[in-house]
Amino acid sequence: MNDTKGETAVIMHGTRKALSLGEFIILMALLTSLVALSIDAMLPALDVIGAELASTSNQQTYLIISLFFAGMALGQLFFGPFADARGRRLTILVGLIIFLMGTLLCYLSQSMESMLIGRFIQAIGVSGPRVASMALIRDLYVGDKMARVMSFITVIFILVPMIAPLIGQVVMQSAGWRHIFTVFALVTLISGLWFFARQGETLPRHARAKFNWHQFMRSIAFLITHPVVMGASIGMGCIFGAFLAYLSGSQTIFQSIYDTGEYFPLLFATLAFSIGAASLFNGMMVVRLGMVKLISWALVLTLLFATALLVQSLFFSGIPPLWLFVSTMFVGFFFIGILFGNLNSLAMQPVGHIAGVGAAFIGSFTSLLSVPIAVFINMFLDASITPIAYGFLSFGLLTYLSVRFALSKL
Repeated sequence: MNDTKGETAVIMHGTRKALSLGEFIILMALLTSLVALSIDAMLPALDVIGAELASTSNQQTYLIISLFFAGMALGQLFFGPFADARGRRLTILVGLIIFLMGTLLCYLSQSMESMLIGRFIQAIGVSGPRVASMALIRDLYVGDKMARVMSFITVIFILVPMIAPLIGQVVMQSAGWRHIFTVFALVTLISGLWFFARQGETLPRHARAKFNWHQFMRSIAFLITHPVVMGASIGMGCIFGAFLAYLSGSQTIFQSIYDTGEYFPLLFATLAFSIGAASLFNGMMVVRLGMVKLISWALVLTLLFATALLVQSLFFSGIPPLWLFVSTMFVGFFFIGILFGNLNSLAMQPVGHIAGVGAAFIGSFTSLLSVPIAVFINMFLDASITPIAYGFLSFGLLTYLSVRFALSKL
């Protein structure tokens, strides 16, 4: 049932008291923040982990981040149909258990290979709460109202990447990098207990779709041939691929190229704050201005940002002054944050009848597209930010063309 006024979320089918919208947003943000925490808290520890586990290259160490998204792509393909067939609550439970298993393997790792396997398992597990949360939100909201709720969730969600590198650095320095995974386990237990104590099921038994391959393939065929779904998903994958290249290479950028040392978490948090500010702005303005208008503006402004970044990089031989680089990225991430807040809602808009499979496909497709893009860009990242600038411009242009095509089909 949709809450058209957006003041109280009708969260369950049963007798339990419904959550307020505020608690619902915080709970969904905490569950989905496991993804950001699992990625960003690792960033300050990458070099230490690579050295201790005998990584063969920086590119192999970067896989601690990028392989996580590949695991999420596979996990979402499983958990999407599972969420539609077995309900949102069981999906989250199974996902959290798998995530804890991967976390334990990472904690005990003695080689880079076992670390990467553990990260892959973690990613499969975290896909459960990610897909189920998206489907759960789609059970209750649609269109601009979903974009509004997602934007407010993203405001809280973005606080995690702002503080996660600092948490990772503090834990690494005080207790060792392995206890970063202890933090992951504690957050998992807290969010899981809160969810199952307070959140009811949003997909009643009579509305569940028993999984069968024929129906699954029909759903996939619908998604693949839908111009809005595919246009928005391709655009999201392209711009996120460029962003993921920055994300996985951020330690190299700030600590190797710019030699900022322990200021890395602060600089990373500053840029993450820009995306959070964009999400807050989007949450306040999307219902008033409309999702389409905000996307259209953000597409053009993202291309202007990428062009400016590339011009600066070429003018300063690949290393613009730190203040100029951070300032430009801060402005650009604001525009990209608006895209993040709306493109997923745009892609999900036509798939209310298959929300679980739709969320799984969209998330999986964008991850499968973004990971090779990020790996490709990071192949050239060494002593200059020029590859990052080229990445944002070239894949930003592909995002523009793809999303404009999607908008033309609305």
